Amino acid sequence: MTEVTFLIDEIPVKAIGIEKFSEEDAAYCLEEIRRDEMLPIKHVEVSWTPEGELAVDYDLEQPKFERIRRITGYLVGTMDRWNDAKRQEEHERVKHELCKK
Repeated sequence: MTEVTFLIDEIPVKAIGIEKFSEEDAAYCLEEIRRDEMLPIKHVEVSWTPEGELAVDYDLEQPKFERIRRITGYLVGTMDRWNDAKRQEEHERVKHELCKK
């Protein structure tokens, strides 16, 4: 089984079992994925399915974020810039526990 990997914009694009898969084909696959996805792409793998269709699998970089809070209509990440009244309001809120099954 043939296997070839091209590095397009520092993203590995691997083709498994596809004859005559070129660097242009790899760039085209990457362009098509970028058209639909907003997150950065980690890697791409292209192969044939048992039904004879082209399968394109890929992984995306997940964004790194801390906790996001919604306090009185504002989405915030941290409370370090809040005044004393807003901190007290957050402290007095009823906090619900997440159910763990």
